[in-house]
Amino acid sequence: MQKRIVVCFVALLFFVSCNPTGNTVNLTDPVEAGREFIDASLKGNYAKAKKYVLADSINMEYFNRYESFNKNLSSNEKDGYKNANIIIDSIQNISDSVTIINYSNTFKRSPGKVKLLKIDKEWLVDFKFTFLGNSDYGNK
Repeated sequence: MQKRIVVCFVALLFFVSCNPTGNTVNLTDPVEAGREFIDASLKGNYAKAKKYVLADSINMEYFNRYESFNKNLSSNEKDGYKNANIIIDSIQNISDSVTIINYSNTFKRSPGKVKLLKIDKEWLVDFKFTFLGNSDYGNK
């Protein structure tokens, strides 16, 4: 009987250690990284979403404002976003290091866009592009 308890305990530890929270990030593929960023943002998982953002001062400022704004949404709006599905409208592979994803979601069907940059073999969201586009800060 004690042996079974030990085996069950070890099995439980194994399953718990397999990251059931889904906080792993995939930065090796631009579409997957973009989709995961959008999904984490919709679900209100800003800690996860932030892992996908290119960490420069402007991006972090925009992301922190975005997070603050969304935390003040009504509970109905938060639930709507959490339950929404992502609709990828188009993917533009600008170069081998730049991809733009145009998307919307099933809660608010307004179009959005994210730009991903490949930096040191990782695809990261250039969040300022979402608000400024290329014209206001150059073609990074």
